[in-house]
Amino acid sequence: MTTTPPWGPDTGWAHGAAIIGADGHQVSADATISNGPDAFAILGLHDTSAPQTRDRIRAAVLNSGLSWPARSITVRLLPASLPKHGSGLDLAIAVAVLTAAGAIPAGAADRCVFVAELGLDGSLRPVRGVLPAVLAAARAGCTRAVVAPQNAAEAVLVPGLAVVPCPSLRAVLAWLRPEPFPGQPGTLAAPIAAPAPRAPVVSSLAGLGAAPRVRRALETSAAGGHHLCLTGPHDAAIPALAGGLAAQLPPLDPDEAMQVTAVHSAAGLLGSGHALITRPPQRSPHHTATRAAILGGGSGMTRPGEAALAHRGVLLLADAPEFARDVLRALRQPLQDGEITVARSGSTVRFPAKFILVAGMAPCPCGARPRCSCSPLQARRYRARLTAELGHHISLWLHVARFGSAAARRQKPGAGADDTSAARVVVARDRARHRLHGTPWQVNNDIPGAELRRSYQPTAEAFAPIRRAVDLGEISERAAHQIIRVAWTLADLAGEARPGAEECGQALAFHLGVADADAKRAGRALAQR
Repeated sequence: MTTTPPWGPDTGWAHGAAIIGADGHQVSADATISNGPDAFAILGLHDTSAPQTRDRIRAAVLNSGLSWPARSITVRLLPASLPKHGSGLDLAIAVAVLTAAGAIPAGAADRCVFVAELGLDGSLRPVRGVLPAVLAAARAGCTRAVVAPQNAAEAVLVPGLAVVPCPSLRAVLAWLRPEPFPGQPGTLAAPIAAPAPRAPVVSSLAGLGAAPRVRRALETSAAGGHHLCLTGPHDAAIPALAGGLAAQLPPLDPDEAMQVTAVHSAAGLLGSGHALITRPPQRSPHHTATRAAILGGGSGMTRPGEAALAHRGVLLLADAPEFARDVLRALRQPLQDGEITVARSGSTVRFPAKFILVAGMAPCPCGARPRCSCSPLQARRYRARLTAELGHHISLWLHVARFGSAAARRQKPGAGADDTSAARVVVARDRARHRLHGTPWQVNNDIPGAELRRSYQPTAEAFAPIRRAVDLGEISERAAHQIIRVAWTLADLAGEARPGAEECGQALAFHLGVADADAKRAGRALAQR
């Protein structure tokens, strides 16, 4: 909780915030001015950042028309064990020093957090991670936040917090004293109005001529959170299909929206005027992306990678076999746990990363072009680059035709087909949420294998072909769990209380990547062996 320390002569303090991963942590800046040579020391800041921070703060104070104390100044940032990087603590340190010097009344900065970088001319510059920073300050008891005007739109998203956008250090002092300041609005301390939410970007499956089976697979993936692989030639519009999947996902609830927005804020992707992210995000990294770009990393403050930025949305790996093996292998952790752990010297950073993976893959290395000369062995080796690393996590395997082909042109979905699919997904998710109420799981893909066997096993008749396939070694036990999860989602989409033979057969067809009729024949053949 925010506390007010005892005030003494030549001492001052102010609250700031540090960002670790996508989480904010409150930091207290305690300043002391004592007799001695002119010196300025900052304790608790990263060694490489301290000299630059000292120079910025001193220049900002002098260029704001204020006098700099020609004495020994020591600032201690608490807690000392918390890693602190970046320039977001500039304003808090400056307020603490000016309070110790008597330029700011004692107690004026009580229950207020200061998050901004100082320019050499005394202006306040925006920083990334303002939303998680003020969230942490609000949890610690702060009721006011001073930020740069460009960060006000995201800071105001925190309920119960008065946001004060200030353009300069001189304006901050005028607000804290308080005193008239030319050109400064009289309502500076009042919270600003939140801007309107972003308009979602919708990709139409109807315009792509998606086959009914493709649409059904995308609905199943969106409703149950199942990962899928789309196999097709280089011009099969797989990115557009992934966009259609993201468009079918329901809007984020308030907690999810705040979490997703905080991750994007920590990455510095919330520009001036951007409001709460209410639609599931979609990320499409290039196949040359490094492991750090996918998982997160960087020197100093660790930034979230593409997997964390896709949290509660869709992560598309177009040309998935082209990604480096260590990148594909590293995705196993978020697919399994829903979060990413990045270990650095002195700190361990965790990012939320619960997303739907869409892996795009061509049948062969050349992309199945008209004059393909790839051998069957080359095609198998190419596909094995993905299946060997992430195949166990993918529940739906689907072949899609090239965009504009005769098969695609024959598909004529009815009017409002996309809206109907999105509505079916919302209803199916509500059914699953009601069934899983009181458990830590939200969608069918979250249910662990042990719980599937104990509480969510299909009827013996419906499960017989799947059980027989496991006994014969056609599929693994883990694959059987994936099929059961998909069967439950298909039952939710159909309004059934429990998956039957039809849902289990359809789920087996999706896993085997074959047509429904072929899957039924295969299931009957397996059951008769």
